[in-house]
Amino acid sequence: MPGYMYILQCADKSYYTGSTKDLNLRLQQHQLGEGANHTRRRLPVKLVYYEVYQRIETAFHREKQVQGWSRKKKEALIKGQFGELPALAKKVFRKA
Repeated sequence: MPGYMYILQCADKSYYTGSTKDLNLRLQQHQLGEGANHTRRRLPVKLVYYEVYQRIETAFHREKQVQGWSRKKKEALIKGQFGELPALAKKVFRKA
């Protein structure tokens, strides 16, 4: 059974990143206010991006990865500007 990682744009222009086994059902749940607290308070939502995986575990891992991204990096992904993603990675500063 496939898994999906998806990004919704909420009415306040914020983004919500999730994963599911049934994308159509999950979108319907979000629209009905039965989704996450974030989307429930920001209806309506619009699907702006999704990826399909062979396993839900892989989609869940990808969800957690994308959730940690900046807004600019998510927007580059949504727009298909994949070449810009490395430059938008958060900088990690380590003590020498």
